[in-house]
Amino acid sequence: MRIILYTGKGGVGKTSIAAATAVKIAEQGKKTLVLSTDPAHSLGDSFDMKLSNEPVELRKNLWAQEIDAIHEVEEGWGKVQKYFTELFTAKAVKDITTQELTVFPGMEDLLSLLRILKYYKEGRFEVIIIDCAPTGETLALLSFPEMLRWWMEKLFPLKKKAIKVAGPIAESILKIPMPSGQVLDEIDNMYYQLDEMKKIFTDRDVTSIRIVVNPEKMVIKEAQRSFTYLNIYDFNVDAVVVNRVIPENVTDEYFKVWKDIQRKYKEDIIDSFTPIPIYYAPLFETEVVGIKMLKRMAEEVFKGESPVEIKYNGRAQSVSKDGEDYILAIAMPFMDKKDLSLNQKGDQLIIKAGSIKRNITLPRTLLDFSIKKAKFEEEMLKIWFGGGNDE
Repeated sequence: MRIILYTGKGGVGKTSIAAATAVKIAEQGKKTLVLSTDPAHSLGDSFDMKLSNEPVELRKNLWAQEIDAIHEVEEGWGKVQKYFTELFTAKAVKDITTQELTVFPGMEDLLSLLRILKYYKEGRFEVIIIDCAPTGETLALLSFPEMLRWWMEKLFPLKKKAIKVAGPIAESILKIPMPSGQVLDEIDNMYYQLDEMKKIFTDRDVTSIRIVVNPEKMVIKEAQRSFTYLNIYDFNVDAVVVNRVIPENVTDEYFKVWKDIQRKYKEDIIDSFTPIPIYYAPLFETEVVGIKMLKRMAEEVFKGESPVEIKYNGRAQSVSKDGEDYILAIAMPFMDKKDLSLNQKGDQLIIKAGSIKRNITLPRTLLDFSIKKAKFEEEMLKIWFGGGNDE
């Protein structure tokens, strides 16, 4: 099975790119599901068809689905949500606001992603295309099980036993409800499901993530940030798709300035995401709606290539600990050591090699540290960050 996730800033057209990818793969004879986990669904609008919370067959080998986040929360978080509602309202008035507060930020998106785990285990589809909510932070939440593993495996079972024995006494003394065995089992089950999901999403032979951008400054900045974090969490970003590029054959004077602006930002995109392959989708003369236009978009983006192939498999960036210091490792293929120079400006690390420039958005972990030293070997630039005196 192949899983391909499309992410990007809201409004860049990732839904259209995801739908177009699905159409092309389905035409290649693979059973393909494209689904949207974005609460503001537009996948049905893209196909110009009504979709539901279950896969709808649109044509041979092609299914589409818009996941109902509220339904997924009730299914996967229902007992826990009910408990927190009771806890919050033990000494307060119960209202709809309290129920809303028991769904933590990102929880709806996260539980929507667990539906993919179900399809993966069933093996019903050969390819799953996911139109993600407009942020890469949802995927970062999948790293929680890794951080919680020791607690869940060592302390959580003891906590469950303690609550079972002492819960009724504590409840009568504190006058607040204690979690039931069913609530704790649901938390336990969700943890292991998320752990399974993380393993699938970081399996580079199965899953890849593609970032959709427009040639615009704010969009590129957010894409750079997402790219950095996705690399740190070991997700494989195998392609970048630049959408709504004004074609060169458009000669209207009105578009001349815009073409010059886009040309500059296209260079910035190449500088920022090398060595990741970059694909381009033109600004069409009409809106991309319906199978026919989606097929046309896919042909423009992938040309003669198969979208299902893994376009890149390697860690473009990583962060590791070295004593009190952190090491940021960045893949820099085809670079010459003598031409490299470094400069840090705010949250941006600017790397120059001759006329080539790379802009790396630093993770928050490194913002309070300064560059101590750097080494370049085997096409990998390693930069040590730490406190104290710079070397």
